[in-house]
Amino acid sequence: MALRGRRGRRGQSRGRMKRPDKPMTTIDWGPKTRLGQMVKKGEISTMSDALNSGLPMREPAIVDILLPEVEDEVIDVKMVQRMTDSGRRIKFVITVVVGNKDGFVGLGQAKGKEVGPSIKKAIDNAKLNIIEIRRGCGSWECGCRKPHTVPFAVKGKSGSVEVTFKPAPHGIGLATGDVAKKILELAGVKDCWAFTKGQTKTVVNYAKAVFDALKKNTEMRITQNEVKKISIVSGSIDLPTEKPTTVEAGA
Repeated sequence: MALRGRRGRRGQSRGRMKRPDKPMTTIDWGPKTRLGQMVKKGEISTMSDALNSGLPMREPAIVDILLPEVEDEVIDVKMVQRMTDSGRRIKFVITVVVGNKDGFVGLGQAKGKEVGPSIKKAIDNAKLNIIEIRRGCGSWECGCRKPHTVPFAVKGKSGSVEVTFKPAPHGIGLATGDVAKKILELAGVKDCWAFTKGQTKTVVNYAKAVFDALKKNTEMRITQNEVKKISIVSGSIDLPTEKPTTVEAGA
């Protein structure tokens, strides 16, 4: 009977990791950072406010509460080996991307002896690296004035891989590689042209180059006239871009 119990525990550890069906709430969460305390008190209610607060994000539960619809996808699973005095040690390197398909995306990596816990750790790291991207109608061929593509051309690089994203008209889709397509879909970009250089078969560098390009998308300075001309939206489309108080004051 004892032997069966051990086998059962081993089989359980090798199986797929079960995720909680219910999303985390503020009642079940005890924050340890200042940003987490502000989120639990209700002082910060959106992910945009959390990223613009200037406080470091060190708790994945913040993303779970502010973005309950976030999805994750494993991009790469790599096995690495190292010889030691006691023998050969094997570890797994996991690369994961998370996003809500509406303006927020994150990329993370983790290393561990087992695949299941490593994936969970990589998901948490990706949530801590989440960023807010800009979308618009930057293609001169389109003019629909809807935030469906990148607003301007951006470049990203990691290792030998260099990626260039350019605005595409509505209906083109994601004319990119498989790795870039997964990241852009979770980011909420529907149409985009992509041009790559280097060893794109290196999946990790390719993914990091795509994420670097999306980072530069958020860091580029733009004028208010360009925002209105290209219909640039930062973050979620459903959220209002202007505060109601300013509209009433102008009226």
